[in-house]
Amino acid sequence: MSYLRTAILLAGLTALFMLVGYLIGGPSGAVIAFFVAAATNFITYWNADKLVLSTQGAQEVDEHTAPELVHMLAELAQRAELPMPRVFVMDNPQPNAFATGRNPQHGAVAVTTGLLGMLSRDELAGVISHELAHIKNHDTLLMTVTATVAGAISMLAQFGMFFGRGNRNNSGMGIVGTLLMVILAPLAAMLVQMAISRTREYAADNMGARISGNPAGLAAALAKIDAGAHAIENVPAEHNPASAPLFIINPLSGARMDNLFATHPATQNRIAALEQLAAEMGRGSFVPAPASPAAGGPWQRRSPWG
Repeated sequence: MSYLRTAILLAGLTALFMLVGYLIGGPSGAVIAFFVAAATNFITYWNADKLVLSTQGAQEVDEHTAPELVHMLAELAQRAELPMPRVFVMDNPQPNAFATGRNPQHGAVAVTTGLLGMLSRDELAGVISHELAHIKNHDTLLMTVTATVAGAISMLAQFGMFFGRGNRNNSGMGIVGTLLMVILAPLAAMLVQMAISRTREYAADNMGARISGNPAGLAAALAKIDAGAHAIENVPAEHNPASAPLFIINPLSGARMDNLFATHPATQNRIAALEQLAAEMGRGSFVPAPASPAAGGPWQRRSPWG
């Protein structure tokens, strides 16, 4: 089913790509855009994870450079009955994380240094389990492909702002097309928002809490990450807003035009769902503690990575 959703979404993104090409260069521009979109779709399927990790400045770590983090992820992956994903760390003060990869055999989990510095062990285990749930549910293919292709459409639309100025006498839409390019750039990111169902986050929260065995740990982590995301800017995500749906909490929450990129359910609703799950599991209730973005965690005491 995930592959069918991906195919439908890619068809829609390809159509939007062709529309942008038509607005820039008329019918010939649409034809060129079709072939560019086809090539982009092919390349994205095989390399989207590498592109996303690169744009976020993620660096791969191993048991020598981040032993505690890697060992925790290996244990949780075993519980989830998943192959061991690759592990990445982003040198970013905002607490956040995401998973990527076209299938569980090529999965990757990336966390920020801000996350490692803020969360307790139980909270970090909850976040990692959430990301493993995305991998297990095959969400990462759809999320990563849409982020990459929508970002490419935004770039093409912005290119049209310059190209369209000299295209007023050809078969394109000239100055009208140029003006529409200004609208299509954020529209591409909004398309990602509509394509990525918010229920996916609830499902990953539920499965992740079961993998870690501790809904309260994930709930506490979500409260802290939400506070940190509002207080600390995520510069790489701001430069690539189409990547926002990948993260466990919207990385654009503290920046401009929040409503256009509201890609996640309200954090308090996610916490309430985890409280209900905790009651079902006999784990008791959770009361979020005040979270300070400057609060230190045990994961940065010995090295920047663990």
